[in-house]
Parts: sequence; structure tokens; C-alpha cells
Amino acid sequence: MALTLPSDADEWIEAWGERLNGSAEYSEVGAGWGVDFNGDFLFHIRPDDTYDGEDLYFFVGLEDGVCTDAFRTDDPDGVDWGFAFRGEYGTWKELLRENLGAIDGLMSGEFELDGDMQRTLQYSDAAVVMTEEAAAIDTEFEY
Repeated sequence: MALTLPSDADEWIEAWGERLNGSAEYSEVGAGWGVDFNGDFLFHIRPDDTYDGEDLYFFVGLEDGVCTDAFRTDDPDGVDWGFAFRGEYGTWKELLRENLGAIDGLMSGEFELDGDMQRTLQYSDAAVVMTEEAAAIDTEFEY
């Protein structure tokens, strides 16, 4: 059954966390991430000309190849994240449809990263697998 963004945001982010924890490949390429530093992510979907709703924030706890938590939050300042990945709704659609990679989107300026870019690039294989697991969720878009 397809999950619709943004209306099924809570279920969608839970499904992503479950997919990450079920992925042997993510476990391997994410090994070491978040060890001795805060590797938790805040994913921020901004409104754009196709979606004029509220900003969406997803918190994903990541440590040593494991997703420790995954939930939607209305208070991005109320969660302790080490990295924030931000982009417009239409850009996220392209990412989830696998028309745009996370790293390519960062390098082109379509996404913004708050956090240590060099460390993120060091774990670019993990970013690729995370994107693949997100794209594997049966997702429909309201806008």
C-alpha cells in the first residue's frame, strides 16, 4: 500500500527507519557513522511552488550502521541532530523517484547540508543506500 507525502508523513518516516534497519548493505556502509560524533539527521522538506503547506521535519537517529530512531517532528530545535539535510518539496520528489542523488543534489546546490560536509562525503556510500531505501518505499505525492 502506497504512503502519501505529506499526509502519511508519520508512517512514511517509520517505514524508512525500518527499511534502514532491514538493510544489510546499509549496516555495512554505515558502520562507523555516528561513533564518537552526533550522526543524527534532521531532514527538512520545504514548501515550494507545487507544495505550499507547512515545512516537514524528519528526525533519523543513525549510529554505526543502525537507525536508532525515526519520526516526524514539528520542533526541529527540540531534537538533538548533528546534520540537517534541507531541500524543497519538488527536489525531494526527484530524490525519492531516483532522478537525483543525495550527493549530486548537495553538490548542485539543490539540497543544503548543515554539518560536516567532509564527513558526509566520507560516508557517501551510506547516503546512496539511504536514498535507495527511501526510494523503495511505495510513495505517492499529494502535490
